[in-house]
Amino acid sequence: VFKAVELLEEYLESCDRPLHLIGHGISGVIGLLYARLHPQKVQSLTLLSVAAQPAITWHSHYYVQRHLLPCSRQQVLAQTVRNLFGSRPPYSAKALVNALDRDLEQSPCLQSLFHPIDLPKGGVSMPLMVCGSQTDAVVDPVALHQWLSWLKSDDVLWECPEGRHFFQYFYPQLVGEQILKFWG
Repeated sequence: VFKAVELLEEYLESCDRPLHLIGHGISGVIGLLYARLHPQKVQSLTLLSVAAQPAITWHSHYYVQRHLLPCSRQQVLAQTVRNLFGSRPPYSAKALVNALDRDLEQSPCLQSLFHPIDLPKGGVSMPLMVCGSQTDAVVDPVALHQWLSWLKSDDVLWECPEGRHFFQYFYPQLVGEQILKFWG
């Protein structure tokens, strides 16, 4: 994750004014860490499916299941697809299992089966919008509402009524309207 924050810093180095930064899941964690390190470069931060404990990602849920369940990697990934997308995923379950399998290998996530981690909790100095879904099994409503202790008066916590972990995929219009309202 920390190398990804450095790469984001390098990429955004040429920006001449603060920007609106948005990230989902692990990308949101990277954005959060970047915003904490470089508040002068971020006008606002919008997090999608990011828990108040930023180390809680679908990866951490996968590793907990692998540790607790006597199942193969592929079986746990198949269950993870159902948890993330529901009974009607946007692509074939096999394609999503393969995508998650690749993500476990290539993601900048610091988690592993034998190395669970925590990241610092807390908000940011710029306006913050935290979005989640009431049906998300990873960043469930309890994990999402833990943000309330870190939000400032101009910050927003918004919940999509459905859509699970990828609610922005299933409800792009609704999510887009909420983000534009926050920016306004």
